[in-house]
Amino acid sequence: MRIAIIGGGPGGLLFAALAARNIPGAHVDLFERNRADEAFGFGVVFSNATQSGVDAADSALRETLDASGVRWDAIRVTAKGETMTFAGNGMGAVLRKDLLAALQQRAVAAGAHLHFSAPRCIDELGDYDVIVAADGANSQTRAAIGDDTLGVTYETAAAKFIWFATDAPFEGLTFLHTHAEGLPDDVAGVFAAHAYPIGGGLSTFIVETDEDTWRAAGLDAFAPTTPPGPSDEHSQHRLEQIFAPLIGGARLIGNNSRWGNFAHHPRAQLAPRQRRAAR
Repeated sequence: MRIAIIGGGPGGLLFAALAARNIPGAHVDLFERNRADEAFGFGVVFSNATQSGVDAADSALRETLDASGVRWDAIRVTAKGETMTFAGNGMGAVLRKDLLAALQQRAVAAGAHLHFSAPRCIDELGDYDVIVAADGANSQTRAAIGDDTLGVTYETAAAKFIWFATDAPFEGLTFLHTHAEGLPDDVAGVFAAHAYPIGGGLSTFIVETDEDTWRAAGLDAFAPTTPPGPSDEHSQHRLEQIFAPLIGGARLIGNNSRWGNFAHHPRAQLAPRQRRAAR
């Protein structure tokens, strides 16, 4: 059996390792458009239940968390000058680049063939028996096949978000809420940050706000059509100012950081005709 995987993120790499290890005679090729040492974004976070599920299939995640990750039990929420703590929410996080390196090693050891700086589209892989689309939430493979063919529906959230890291220390998953000064009275002006430690002295720092606040705060100038890599530095410095009282004036760090909207994709159940069309 010949298996092609499009996308070398954690999901694609873990599948490559498991397929190469567990399917007798399988030839597994993984194609990733970026370099092996290139990682956009910062941390990857898992609940304890997810960690247990992944560990049952492969120990790479647990070993990476043990070596360089961070674990915690409590969630903290800061709003209107008060901080509340809620225990019993076991989670762990690790730098994305560390997890990718560990999973790359695991996939190669299992016998998978990894091809980096090698973008592929589904039409170029017709000689494979199985093609796995692991190219992310904004999958170009899914777009090429078409949502109607796959039976996929999704909703796009109205709130805007942007993903940074910060060198501000956090003990665990923390939600911060603040208001921006100097905005019109008819604009809410609320910004919320979702932060958690990821190791290496860094924390993930994801900021959300409503679209009216986003525009009123002058954060809508960066062109989202720019190629991957450049970050929205204006938003980075503006948000450093807005959150300074809550993060002690710490800096935000960009890595392909630009505003977007979360999309929720409910699991689709394909009819037999749709499954044949999707092949």
